[in-house]
Amino acid sequence: MLFAQLTHAIGLNDVCDALRLHSGPLSVLRGATAPSRNNLSHANKRRDAALAEGLFWNVLNHLQKLSPGFATGRQGKGLARRFRRVIHVVDSSTIALIASCIDWAQHRRRKAAAKLHVRLDLHSLLPRFVLVESAKAADSIRAAEVCAGVKPGEIVIFDRAYVDFVHLGVLNDDGVFWVTRSKESLCFRVVKKLPKATDKRILSDELVVLKNKDSRANYPEAMRRVRALVEVDGKEREMEFLTNNLQWSAASVADLYRCRWQIEVFFKQIKQSLQLCDFLGNSANAVRWQVWTALLLYVLMRFLCVISSWNHSFTRLFTLLRAALWRKIDLWDLLRFCGTAGGHFRYLATPQNAYLPGFVH
Repeated sequence: MLFAQLTHAIGLNDVCDALRLHSGPLSVLRGATAPSRNNLSHANKRRDAALAEGLFWNVLNHLQKLSPGFATGRQGKGLARRFRRVIHVVDSSTIALIASCIDWAQHRRRKAAAKLHVRLDLHSLLPRFVLVESAKAADSIRAAEVCAGVKPGEIVIFDRAYVDFVHLGVLNDDGVFWVTRSKESLCFRVVKKLPKATDKRILSDELVVLKNKDSRANYPEAMRRVRALVEVDGKEREMEFLTNNLQWSAASVADLYRCRWQIEVFFKQIKQSLQLCDFLGNSANAVRWQVWTALLLYVLMRFLCVISSWNHSFTRLFTLLRAALWRKIDLWDLLRFCGTAGGHFRYLATPQNAYLPGFVH
């Protein structure tokens, strides 16, 4: 399944034929042999995807123990310098499926889709929670499950699709700071206007309470509402943010939510680089197997980035590994050849090392 991810296999025959073609190098891996199409199809349908999920979390924990820097991430740069605490970013991404073949994931009348809920560590860019399910349920229903395990004092950032006032009240009682966008239909009453910030991007900073009776019963505390101008696609747009922290500056609240874009980059990397467009099976179990192996390959590649100081794009690392998949070469030497050891964006070879026939040094 990892081979299918790395080679962008488009079908079961593609995987089996390619592995059979490289049966020699494959046999070095504890005598492994290429599976048949029927066996691989049966395994994807019957073999519990919890095995792939458990393998993913065990490998992630093992790699974090091997490299403390891989686990902690970049804590001395950017927002981490201002917020010396763990920052979680929560979001979901829809994975399109074939409606005519997959009836368990009917999303709309003629569409089928799976949904991937992720809680990402902003410092290390590593998943801390992952949930794969059909796209029928609303994000707010899974909000409490996705944020389970967040410790007091940590920060959670999520979109307004995850806004559930019962869940927000639980986070507030647990001492967890949260930042989200305000819904357009939110009914509130301003109880206090905070001093206006010197930053011209900040339009207002207020303490508000909910007016709706049911919402007020679920979240009786006052929350902070910040209106700010945020640059989106080169244009400034007015956005409203909500948070339960009353000490941060209004600009910090807007900057925190802007960091939510990092999880969009994460989804872009795994959906454009890895194989999450063509699925090798139609059952829910087969789809979960392919999603979990894609996340496993992402973690392995992220670990390579950290230990080799890879300064290029995630896509270039993927294409480089795919090109050298069957070569007997040490990965560290391969990445060093591409100029990562010293942080250069070019090959380490110099013109003086070139051999040009007919030229004299």
